[in-house]
Parts: sequence; C-alpha cells; structure tokens
Amino acid sequence: MKEIIFLKKIKKEGKLQLVEPSEEMKSSYLIKADNCLKSSKILFQNALYENSTSEAYYCIYNSLLALLFKIGIKSENHSASIILFSRLFDNKELAKIALWAKEERIDKQYYVETKQINITTKKSCDEMISKTEDFLLKMRTIMSELNNEKTSSIRKSYENLFKITN
Repeated sequence: MKEIIFLKKIKKEGKLQLVEPSEEMKSSYLIKADNCLKSSKILFQNALYENSTSEAYYCIYNSLLALLFKIGIKSENHSASIILFSRLFDNKELAKIALWAKEERIDKQYYVETKQINITTKKSCDEMISKTEDFLLKMRTIMSELNNEKTSSIRKSYENLFKITN
C-alpha cells in the first residue's frame, strides 16, 4: 500500500503519466543505456569504480525508461520506475537487481571510500557490470515480446493501480 501511495503522489506531481506508446523514445533510451554500459566498462578499465557503478546503474534506469515508453508510461522518478516495473511486469528478479543497483549508485556517488575498501569496490563494480549486461539483455527480450494485446493489458493494470484506495 505504501508503494501505491507513493505512486499516487508522484502522479499528482505530474512526474508519472500515461502517454502514447513510443518506439522512438524506446529506441532513444536504449541508445542511452548502451552508451552508459560502454562508459561503465571504460571507467572500470581505468579503475574509476565509483563512476563506473553510476554509469552501470544509469544503463539499467535508461532501459527501464525505454520499456515504460514502449508501453506509453512516462516516469520522471527512479523509485517509481522500479516500482512500476515490478508491479506491471511481475519480474521480481530484475526489480531486485534494479533496486540493488540504485542503492550501489547512491552509495558510490555520495560517500567516499578509503584505499582499503577500494578492493571491495572493484569486486562490487565488476558484479554490477555483469548484472547490468544481463539486465539489459533481459529488458530487450521483454520489449521484443510485447505486442499490442500485452501493451493494452499492462496499460490497464497501470490505470488499476491508481484505483486502489488508501
């Protein structure tokens, strides 16, 4: 119920809305996702693990936005995008990865680390890139399997989320 209240608040603020499905926006966000993954790998190779982690997360986030635009949902909030994905696509595995990646990005972006911890950061960053590659591949599969009937059904599920009373 807490998630629904949050989504309703974000929707009321205009940061979440039903729009026309858009292949163009989907493609644009997938290009951004691909570029973030490339950047993440380059940063990793140069031992810039915190920045690499951030770019890997943005690959995941941009792929989520691509999927949402494909079905006609515009989301301007990271948490709302993950919640919507989890609820509308019922894919707990990928939603869990997206949440984990978001937490990793926040941790690496806003907090500093000592050299001692840098070894752990390298390992977690390597894991992040691996999970991100897998996530992106699975998101592309989900998008490729969407047809008009599935899209309509998901859009109805989206509308029904907001009919749930507090």
